[in-house]
Amino acid sequence: MKIIAVDRILPTATEEKIRNVVIQEAMHTWTLYSKDVIREMYFRKDRPGVVLVLECANAAEARQLLSTFPLVTAGVIEFEVIPVGYFVPFGTLISKELLEQM
Repeated sequence: MKIIAVDRILPTATEEKIRNVVIQEAMHTWTLYSKDVIREMYFRKDRPGVVLVLECANAAEARQLLSTFPLVTAGVIEFEVIPVGYFVPFGTLISKELLEQM
């Protein structure tokens, strides 16, 4: 299942907390990326932060995985988890007969 994970910086975040774990965070992220769990990653342009696209069995697995990030365990960020799937409205717009012709 594809999961979108959007971080949110917590009020408890400090420069010191970030500095203390940023290298571990980068290594952790690279490990998950190299294992094809993190499929895409982006920096936000509207505010500091990241958006991750994950491949997990379900939202619960994604939440558990995200809880292991060093910035999360340090109390700097948390993630909103958004499970996404195929675009359902296409199926309601295209007739069965047309699909059979394809």
